Amino acid sequence: MARRPRPKLVTLTDAAASRVSEIMSAKEQGYLRVGVKNGGCAGMEYVMEYADAPEPLDEVVEDNGVRIVVDSKAVLFLLGSEIDYEITPLHAKFVFRNPNQTDACGCGESVTITPAATV
Repeated sequence: MARRPRPKLVTLTDAAASRVSEIMSAKEQGYLRVGVKNGGCAGMEYVMEYADAPEPLDEVVEDNGVRIVVDSKAVLFLLGSEIDYEITPLHAKFVFRNPNQTDACGCGESVTITPAATV
């Protein structure tokens, strides 16, 4: 029996892919690792950091011409997320549109995320 197609773990908008490409070229790093950690008033925070190589259980995502690494501990929290890059008069930042996010604090720095249901 054929397996159904696996959905993308995360996707990047054109703006996010362009910014990741710029950052990684300037820093001459191998990968940008995306994950979550406990913290903030809503319980969790999104994190992005440089990585020379993926860890053994990390997921490598290729989208819009760039490759990022998703921390293995964050997979169920980030499943189905879109990463965007926004520039406004007050800030320039990566923004996560996460279907698993159920709440966010007032300052927007921390979120409440429920792990995606596995089927």
